[in-house]
Amino acid sequence: MRRLGRALLRFFFRLLYHECAWAYDPVAWVVSLGQWNAWVRTAMPHLRGEIVLEVAHGPGHLLGALKERGLSPVGLDLSPQMGRLARRRLRQRGLSVPLVRARAQALPFSDACFDSAVVTFPTEFILHPATLRESWRVLRPRGRLVVVAWARLSERDPLSRFLGWLYRVTGQGEPLPTGDEAVIVKAGFIPHTVWEPVGRSRVMTIVAIKR
Repeated sequence: MRRLGRALLRFFFRLLYHECAWAYDPVAWVVSLGQWNAWVRTAMPHLRGEIVLEVAHGPGHLLGALKERGLSPVGLDLSPQMGRLARRRLRQRGLSVPLVRARAQALPFSDACFDSAVVTFPTEFILHPATLRESWRVLRPRGRLVVVAWARLSERDPLSRFLGWLYRVTGQGEPLPTGDEAVIVKAGFIPHTVWEPVGRSRVMTIVAIKR
């Protein structure tokens, strides 16, 4: 059941990030009970420096928040649909942010050019050795890789309980796979985990500092 749930979830995410990207925001709102953007923004206090790379930027909410904070963000995403959504959203807010289409496993940037990198609610790609190796390469010494990895609803009401059950069935009701910290350490980072309350939920963020 768990394996089938994960397979269906991967297929659903592929559609949501590509052909059905237009539905990303409403779906994210529903599954988070309206807390999605608040969950994403929990990354911001952990970032250091001015030049920030967001990997898998999605519809561009965090990029806009970073730009309005006075930082210099750069967005990277493989999905052309998400690139169009983010570009449109940023333009509507009068913001100019460089957007790059590329894979996280082959970042098209020079060495040590970012102060921080951030990823929010990634799939397994974040633990791919090439992803971590590339993240380490483009970060400056003591740079930070901030991963908003997981959120847990309080399940105090029927809808929260139903969504909690759905997360567990599809394999989303647990953090990144076991052994993630060892993989991050092997890539040259010093990670620690932070839990933060957000409304009716708790958000888990991994802050990894480049050795």
